[in-house]
Amino acid sequence: MRPTIFSILLLGLLSTASAAEPRWYKGNTHTHSLWSDGNDFPEMITDWYKQHGYDFLAISDHNVLQAKEVWMSEPAIEKRRKALGKTTMEKYRARFGDEWVTTRVKDGVTEVRLKKLEEYRPKFEVPEKFLIVQAEEISAGLGKVPIHLGAVNLREEIKPIKDLGSVQEVLRANFQLMNEQSKRLGVPMLTHINHPNFRWAFTADDMAAVLEENFWEIYNGHPGINWLGDETRVGHEKLWDIANTLRIAQFKAPPMYGVGTDDAHNYHGEEASPGRGWVMVRASKLDPDELVKAMKAGDFYASSGVTLDDVSFTDGTLRIRIHAEPGVIYETVIRGTLQGFDATTTDVKTPPGDTYPTRKIYSEDVGRTLAKIEGSEIVWKPTGKELYFRATVVSSKPHPNPSFKDQTEMAWTQPMGWKK
Repeated sequence: MRPTIFSILLLGLLSTASAAEPRWYKGNTHTHSLWSDGNDFPEMITDWYKQHGYDFLAISDHNVLQAKEVWMSEPAIEKRRKALGKTTMEKYRARFGDEWVTTRVKDGVTEVRLKKLEEYRPKFEVPEKFLIVQAEEISAGLGKVPIHLGAVNLREEIKPIKDLGSVQEVLRANFQLMNEQSKRLGVPMLTHINHPNFRWAFTADDMAAVLEENFWEIYNGHPGINWLGDETRVGHEKLWDIANTLRIAQFKAPPMYGVGTDDAHNYHGEEASPGRGWVMVRASKLDPDELVKAMKAGDFYASSGVTLDDVSFTDGTLRIRIHAEPGVIYETVIRGTLQGFDATTTDVKTPPGDTYPTRKIYSEDVGRTLAKIEGSEIVWKPTGKELYFRATVVSSKPHPNPSFKDQTEMAWTQPMGWKK
């Protein structure tokens, strides 16, 4: 029987609808190469992520896009590598061949040209299989205080604004640069605050007050970012809850969305290595604009190992379906702040060298534990008194490449229940 025009059109519509069905994409938005302070070539790094099941990657080198001619001496390349075994150049040539490697001799020293993104992109990208998203780590500062922002899907290199009157002013000025570019070019872009506890750069109060953007790194895999906090400075979980509470209660603004990243610098077995943290984005297709749009809508979660098959908040009920591994125990901790919370704070003195001589300690009401639920199927109904709530899924499985003591694999949903 020959197909009719109607049946052909119907099949086409069904095919289009199926293709547009949202799915989860795994990606990393923060990692470094030889273009800044990483210790491997971007092609080698991209190859690693593609071979390890990622769908997209954004190499975010400090204050530079991979879009100009840059040469680096072989001795300088090898000096960054701390591990034993084959040299960086030996690995590079073995993977991509001598014909791919561009060298010259200058003043008696062999130099290698770093490939631009436009040159190596075709080697890796496959529609709906793997995508490279252009990115930059906008690395500003206030004196010695590092103020770093991950800029995703940008089109033009951004020169950071530094050393204004305060941490918040520096954050705000650089967010505005990114937002101006996005608006001018008509391209969806996002910026996330990177590792606020790195060198104890700034506080949850700083994060909350800068309303130009609302993304930050709930998990960053670099061992030096003080994820757990210390005696006088809170860890990332509490940072997030303070910032969320201030955003909603004081600034009448949306809460912060949390991303997971690697912040990898080392690719030869050293400590700041890849594969520790990522985002899972639910988008209609593997496209940089669609990924950013989905993240801006909050349709993603952060992970350091736990996979969620589904997460939703509909009909007043939170539902999470965890992709459970045999023998692994999962506990979902639901945190949030209730209306009428205790807003009192206590000032504590910080160690010498901190950005702030004193910091605020917030009450236990801020980001309090609302529920703990074991198992792989989570169904939980809020009371309606929550300013917001969010879920942290903690597994019993030790992280295979931990960045802090006793780390197990985890996942973090975005804040919910705040849209009244």
